[in-house]
Amino acid sequence: MSQQKILIIPGDGIGAEVTEWGKQALQAIGEIFGHRFTFDYALLGHAAIEATGSPLPEETLAKARESAAILFGAIGHPKYDNDPSAKVRPEQGLLGLRKALGLYCNIRPIQLFDELIGASSLKPEVLRGADILFFRELTGDVYFGQPRGRTEDGLTAYDTMIYSKYEVERIACKAFEAARLRRKKVHSVDKANVLDSSRLWRETVNEVAKDYPDVALHHMFIDTAAMALIKDPRQFDVVLTGNLFGDILTDEASQIAGSMGMLASASIGDSTGFYEPIHGSAPDIAGKGIANPMASILSAGMLLSYAFGLHAEAAAIQKAVALTLKQGWRTGDIADGNTPADRILGTAEIGKKIVENIIQVTQAVAA
Repeated sequence: MSQQKILIIPGDGIGAEVTEWGKQALQAIGEIFGHRFTFDYALLGHAAIEATGSPLPEETLAKARESAAILFGAIGHPKYDNDPSAKVRPEQGLLGLRKALGLYCNIRPIQLFDELIGASSLKPEVLRGADILFFRELTGDVYFGQPRGRTEDGLTAYDTMIYSKYEVERIACKAFEAARLRRKKVHSVDKANVLDSSRLWRETVNEVAKDYPDVALHHMFIDTAAMALIKDPRQFDVVLTGNLFGDILTDEASQIAGSMGMLASASIGDSTGFYEPIHGSAPDIAGKGIANPMASILSAGMLLSYAFGLHAEAAAIQKAVALTLKQGWRTGDIADGNTPADRILGTAEIGKKIVENIIQVTQAVAA
């Protein structure tokens, strides 16, 4: 493979701590498999506001467009949580970058490592065997719909939930294509009993489904899906939904994996893809060296697969994380009452274990 440029955007909070280990995993893969990766860095979010006054500097956007893939950390700062009226906010940088790069498809695998069944608040018999792939539309819905704002007296606020047929078609096609390679089942989640935008969503998904007669389509209202996701997660294979509903459901689904620190994601379109853990910036633990880097490392694996088609290399990262857990190593967020104190590691320590295991699992395959 020719030299590929990867842009690392640490973002805010624990972002820099976890992306460092996503990067090191990529470097290990490059050395083992003979791939040439180069890395650059850019600012986004609160860090960018502090440095430049903008949550999405022009330099960051230019670097993003020139890169083959982006590994992102996290975004957000409590300063803005306490001041909801702030006109310049970290999240604007993330939304702006998604829009500028046309990243309309967010892919979030919810996979349960057997060793972490005890880390979830759900019963093991409910969880065991759960394997869900979410397809969340990412550039439409209330996050981008116009008009939006507040009245002059400040007493009324409004957002517009809006979708076009084209937006629904393109994300639906990706979901059905993925289902063909899995268990051939799609659950489309909407609120078609109340919302006109959801009625268009459902009509369009039904039309797309006709091109995939080998895939079973099921429709669910968002409230039913939220309940079913906790009651019986094993019924789901591929879940297709809009931006707002997908945001809520995928965070809820983190309980299946035991922690947000274990969940990776990919945001893709027709050019540069964006790969990130689904967790937030966690300012309360930033700088303490205890953040879980596994979601960033698994996001690096998705980067290899979706950006470069390096599926064996992505599988090596997945196996290395699984091996690390099987060996009993944990970070604090996924430890339980049975975890020995000497098996609970910080960010750098467990990151090193995973990189070592990447080498181990690839050597085992070569042998």
